[in-house]
Amino acid sequence: MSVNTPPISAGRALEALRLGHAAQMRGDLTASWMLHGRPGIGKTEIVAQLAEETGSRLFDLRLTTIEPQDLRGLPFYDHAAKRTVWYPPEDLPDDPDQSAILFLDELTAAAPALQPTVYGLLQERRVGLHVLPANTFIVAAGNTVDDGAVAYEMGTALSDRLIHLNVVAEAADWIARYAVPRGLHPAVIAFVRTRPDLLDTTADALLRGRMIACTPRSWARVSAILRAVPDRVLRDTLIAGTLGEAPAAEFVLLEQEIAATVQVADMIAADPRERVALYPESLHGLTALVYALVTLAERETLPEVIAIMAGIRHLADRRGGDFARLPLAELTTHGMELLIERSLAQGWQEAFRGSEAYAAYVAER
Repeated sequence: MSVNTPPISAGRALEALRLGHAAQMRGDLTASWMLHGRPGIGKTEIVAQLAEETGSRLFDLRLTTIEPQDLRGLPFYDHAAKRTVWYPPEDLPDDPDQSAILFLDELTAAAPALQPTVYGLLQERRVGLHVLPANTFIVAAGNTVDDGAVAYEMGTALSDRLIHLNVVAEAADWIARYAVPRGLHPAVIAFVRTRPDLLDTTADALLRGRMIACTPRSWARVSAILRAVPDRVLRDTLIAGTLGEAPAAEFVLLEQEIAATVQVADMIAADPRERVALYPESLHGLTALVYALVTLAERETLPEVIAIMAGIRHLADRRGGDFARLPLAELTTHGMELLIERSLAQGWQEAFRGSEAYAAYVAER
């Protein structure tokens, strides 16, 4: 069966869970939630971020690795009462004073024999005599049969116990919500921004019978490979083994161009009069420069970073050539917005108040 609810980005799904969590803590709504989405799309990261934001203890249960008795607990014979009692497992929330998130991952891949036990958790919020505390927020996640993953069809008895969110990969959302805050490699961010269709190629890979596909998770892995593997030949092989041969070949060409033209450390250290000659000349290079400035900025270097970002809009006047054909104003505005957002999160906003470059940028706008 298809997931007949409109698709939403991972960022919007997180917003929905935030609202649901707040409503449950107020006592307005108690429900169980289900994140549907292809492998590697970021479902686990959404729940982990919600737990971090709300200060909740995360109980992460991978349902493909447990049996029904693992949730039910162990029987113990009470000689005095002459009956069997059950000791609940420690990986279920039981503290009424500690906010908790119970994450039932890989729900659609769980063995059918486990599903009746899960029903009680999702609807009655209990297993046997063990009742979950009222401050326990329940989120499940899983893939569908059409995603090429191990999955069972979700029956109506299970589906009816959930609020369903159909999560899809959206490049702009992924860059703003995940890639920039996590400091992924600028080449990865620049490439996904210019080729958003390659953020998630799972459907195309399945259609073509190919094992490897691009996913948000694989792009994060490529970022780690770029920083961890200095040998270019081996690194390119690992990237191909992560993305697939064709997307990797396209990405490697862009990454080599960026590596040769984007020198953020040199630009920060250079005399302001010499910086104009250090700007990369291609759109890919400038895009990577914008994200590199945002992710690599520190409190001490922020004045120089602001000046370099603001200088992008004047490159057509100062360097001429192909710069006149590039969207310099849009790149500058986008970069400034990202830089301001990061600075506010870090408490660095004072640098903007004292920046002549930023004042001139605002006056021109």
